[in-house]
Amino acid sequence: MAKISPVDPAAATGRVKEIFDGPLKGKHLNIFKSMGASPAVLDFYLGMAGALGSASLSAAEQEAIHLAVSEKNGCDYCLAAHAGLGKAAGLSPDDINAARRGGGLSDAKLNALVGFAVSLKTTDGRPGEGELQAMRDAGYGDGAIAEAIAVYAMAVFTNYFNHVNETETDLPAAPALA
Repeated sequence: MAKISPVDPAAATGRVKEIFDGPLKGKHLNIFKSMGASPAVLDFYLGMAGALGSASLSAAEQEAIHLAVSEKNGCDYCLAAHAGLGKAAGLSPDDINAARRGGGLSDAKLNALVGFAVSLKTTDGRPGEGELQAMRDAGYGDGAIAEAIAVYAMAVFTNYFNHVNETETDLPAAPALA
């Protein structure tokens, strides 16, 4: 049971209704219903997602980060969401599993990106020069490094929101990690 009372989109008012009837129309997932307790939180989430929509990192690259971070943080809700989104973005089942394990992806560039994301978790946001150099050696510039940090932050936000809320998963579960 959700710890933050979910808002029924049909009964929403004000800014929350605008969001449920606009950018979240047809996406009335449990996470968004509980975020609906605060229009500022829904706007914050949508602002992050919208800004990252114009990032140089592809959808597949962003999903790989979400998968790695969500696995490390143990967020079943986000794993369910991003396993599906990762597949839709073109990640193979093997790469989805590899991202969740934190490495071993078939693409060296994507593997460096996931390694960097995991290093943010394991170093409390203080990766060493080796991790930064691995990103640069893989072809990522400073803009992509900054974007990877932003995607990481978004993943942590949703992971922690779901942990505190105990959000019930209303998506197909992520496949068992192979």
